[in-house]
Amino acid sequence: MEAMDWIQLAGHTGAMLSSLTFVPQAYKAWVTKSVGDLSFAMLVIVFTSTIVWLIYGISLMLWPVILANTFICIVSMVLIYFKFTFKKKYLV
Repeated sequence: MEAMDWIQLAGHTGAMLSSLTFVPQAYKAWVTKSVGDLSFAMLVIVFTSTIVWLIYGISLMLWPVILANTFICIVSMVLIYFKFTFKKKYLV
């Protein structure tokens, strides 16, 4: 296997792992219908950064960057939607 093949594999593996970062949080928020502990500012920063990374990746046709950030953008939009949709749960 050539060096470039290993570099491509590393890029795709890193992109896949990065993409999975928010999946457990989105799943937990969906199951519990609770997002009170999620920072809205953090979600907006993540969403904005994925847009910037997408522009960069698309301009250079870097598929690992494009695929990872497309997925992260979608998951962050879902979490932002949950933030507006799910009511805060209060302990009594």
